[in-house]
Amino acid sequence: MPQGYADTGVSGLSTADLPLPQRLALSYAPARARTATHAFLALDARLAAILRARREPLTVQLRLAWWRETLGKPVNAWPAGEPLLSALSGWRDPSALAGLPDAWESLLADALTPAAIAAFVAGRANGFAALARQLGAADEAAAADAAEIWALADLAEHLGDGAERELVVEYGRAKGPPPRLPASLRALAVLAALGAAALERGGGALLSGPRSVLLALRIGLSGR
Repeated sequence: MPQGYADTGVSGLSTADLPLPQRLALSYAPARARTATHAFLALDARLAAILRARREPLTVQLRLAWWRETLGKPVNAWPAGEPLLSALSGWRDPSALAGLPDAWESLLADALTPAAIAAFVAGRANGFAALARQLGAADEAAAADAAEIWALADLAEHLGDGAERELVVEYGRAKGPPPRLPASLRALAVLAALGAAALERGGGALLSGPRSVLLALRIGLSGR
């Protein structure tokens, strides 16, 4: 098991709150990138949980709007006592993450149309591009491209409708292989590799047995 894979806290957060693929990917983030990467993945997971709680759409929209509006405010105007906001307060420009709630809100559409898929993927990819800026990674476009592959695979894994899953998988396969990323984005490299493999299998779990764990190990240690 890689060092850092255990449920240890980072900046007041617990990795136990992350989905297993993200938790595994985070274990390969270099120490200097781990705090910011954890905070971003925790925010994405929190927004996903809001949507997947299956409350009334209006309630979901209100909760997502709270995060969007809060992230768009100056840090000194944020409410106290929320560990996730505390973890994000060290970002140079956390307002760059204010579009992430919109990505999740796009899935509230009555049908999962190509436009809704594109909005969802773009929003999560822009969030990873913001993480790349926070970490000083030069190629934000490559980060966004890799994040799109992961976002599509993650979406496909959680779709119960076979036709919708097939649509997302076809969209993802058209993206091609994940780009090479710098070491600071090693966690994203792992997620993108797992996502690409899952899409090639036709969707389903990103972690689906020893082969996927070995893939994460290879990408996590070497980046390719």
